[in-house]
Amino acid sequence: MNNNVRITTLDNGFRIVSENMPGLKSASLGVWVSAGCRNESPKQNGIAHFLEHMAFKGTKKRNALEIAQAIEDVGGYINAYTSREMTAYYVRVLEDDVPLALDVISDIVLNSVFDAKELEIERGVILQEIGQSLDTPDDIIFDWLQDKAYPNQAMGRAILGSTENVRSFSREDLQNFVNEHYGPEQMVLSAAGSVDHDALVEEAQILFGGLRRTPKLLNEASKFIGGEVRVVKDLEQAHFALSFESASYLDDKIYTAQIYATALGGGMSSRLFQEIREKRGLCYSIYASAGAFADSGMMTIYSGTSSDDISGLANITIDEIKRSAADMTDEEVARSRAQMKAGMLMGLEGASSRCERLARTILIFNRVPDLDEIVRKIDAVNATHVKEFAKNLCESSIAYALYGPVKDAPNVNDLEKRLAV
Repeated sequence: MNNNVRITTLDNGFRIVSENMPGLKSASLGVWVSAGCRNESPKQNGIAHFLEHMAFKGTKKRNALEIAQAIEDVGGYINAYTSREMTAYYVRVLEDDVPLALDVISDIVLNSVFDAKELEIERGVILQEIGQSLDTPDDIIFDWLQDKAYPNQAMGRAILGSTENVRSFSREDLQNFVNEHYGPEQMVLSAAGSVDHDALVEEAQILFGGLRRTPKLLNEASKFIGGEVRVVKDLEQAHFALSFESASYLDDKIYTAQIYATALGGGMSSRLFQEIREKRGLCYSIYASAGAFADSGMMTIYSGTSSDDISGLANITIDEIKRSAADMTDEEVARSRAQMKAGMLMGLEGASSRCERLARTILIFNRVPDLDEIVRKIDAVNATHVKEFAKNLCESSIAYALYGPVKDAPNVNDLEKRLAV
């Protein structure tokens, strides 16, 4: 492991991970919590995201304006996000302001008061956010795709939740979710840049050391099912998304999945870009990506095209997936490995990305894999592995989402028949 990376676990299970980056005058730090929308019951769907919003709306010692001013008065930046499996509260400041940043982050995570007036204001904000998502085709289509991939499961529900749920959440609901999922063993304090690990641990002991352990609730297992959703609407473009089950991030095949996604649709030299855009002019852009969760993953392809070209785009995409199982070349795989390594290493040159990686790997693996270890696993993937991965895709079910002038697009059964080897 990198000698500059240090990890400490307090007696109550709260973990602190940091990486000192010599030469930097700033630091990124935050608290990551292993609680996202997959931790919610159907009636709770959307509450993890609502809670993230409410964290900035007042604590026992700061109101909403004072939270923002505390960080912005020193030129810093504070934000948060909610994903399917975690919630993050993070800040970037100059090195002398790390103690202040840690105090503010711990305050909003541990001491939010969920003021009734602020709760109603933020409820309105989130309802507007949901409305905006519904009006953004290349946003909402991925919620529909996720729902078809994992129907009637926590993993398939939208992070923002439903309008009905958001309208119903109470202060008690928020506090109950915190009590259930914000225990010390579910949290990680991560920091990178100009940071002193021993000082962080000392402060963390004061701020988080008194938290009592809470029973960790088991997540509902994810099962990829597939299916089709088609919403016909008069839009400028026909939006097209499909996905297959892929590797989880606990499976080393995730590296094969990511390399395959890069070769198939990860750049201008990829198969889909070359065949569908460059040779046929059916779209402006098309891309593939490999997303991963704790117990499943999704290989996703997305593009937008005209109503006249949607059938051609869908069928050629399937043909290219099928062809890749037979003739993916060593040259393509080598290029994809190089892209993946370069993207990873270049992306970790800043403190914020390092901080994020530290937190995520601790929550996933309870350790920080050395970058050389990751590079070795990437380099171990060859064309045979990639073709075998593609062949497995050809034998799997498809989740399929269409939005816009898509009446004439092929249905999911047609695509699965076309894909079958």
